[in-house]
Formats: sequence, C-alpha cells, structure tokens
Amino acid sequence: MNQVEIYNEYKKDIEDLKLLKKFIDFCIEKLRLKKVCFNVIIVDNDYIHKLNKEYRNIDRPTDVITFALEDNKVIDIPDCRVLGDIYISYDKVLEQAKEYEHSYKRELCFLTIHGILHLLGYDHINKDDEEKMFKLQKELLDNYGIKKEWKRNK
Repeated sequence: MNQVEIYNEYKKDIEDLKLLKKFIDFCIEKLRLKKVCFNVIIVDNDYIHKLNKEYRNIDRPTDVITFALEDNKVIDIPDCRVLGDIYISYDKVLEQAKEYEHSYKRELCFLTIHGILHLLGYDHINKDDEEKMFKLQKELLDNYGIKKEWKRNK
C-alpha cells in the first residue's frame, strides 16, 4: 500500500489539495509504483527560500525542492519504498500560473509530478534527460486531463 501525505503549511487553505491527491494516485498507478512513501509539503516563498539557501546554497525562493531519501539506509519502513519529501512554494504556484497563463491546479500538479520524478531519480541537467523527464510530465498531466491551456493575446 502506498503512503502519501500532503501537508498544507501555507498561510491559507488551498482548495485544490483533494484534486492533487487524486492526481498523485493517478501518477503512482501510471508509473506502476508499488509500496511507495513520500510527502508533499506546501509552503510559502520564505520557507522554501530558507531551504534553498541552506541545502543548495542558492539565496532565492524556488518553486519546488525535493529531498530524496530512498538511498538513506537509516530510514527503513518495512514494506515501503521511502522516496522522500517534496516541498512546493504555493506563492510560486500562483506567480507561475499567472506568468504561464494556465490554472493554479495545473501548476500545482506540474510541480508535484516534477518533484515525484526527481524522487524517482529523473533529472534535467542534460538535454536528453530533460527531454525524457519533461515528456513524461506532459504525458501524465495530459492523460489526467490537465492540459496546457494557451490563451491568445487579443
């Protein structure tokens, strides 16, 4: 059985968290993951800025940061593949949804699947890896029905 927890540490309620849980369950099924454990923690820019500075030595907020734990043999939960934690800045969700002209739910789901794929070892450091990761993200979002909605400038 999978154990996925979503924690809202943001300053306000977020109505899309039920949809997010369903999207995560969909992704787990499509990726054929079994017995995985991970957390999604929704925070603000200040919190993620501190994480980014402390753990990546980058002095600015980011949209998503992951802490992969699967290789950490100290953490051992029987019958569960411990993937780690995904931190998402909801401030960035709001900013980027507006910037990219799509819905908040699409941005939240995009950042979540981006984080899940990082926990699974995907990366986008080189061009080939980036193409694989971004193609898979797009497929999962599209197959769930969260397609990019392009808006025309009038």
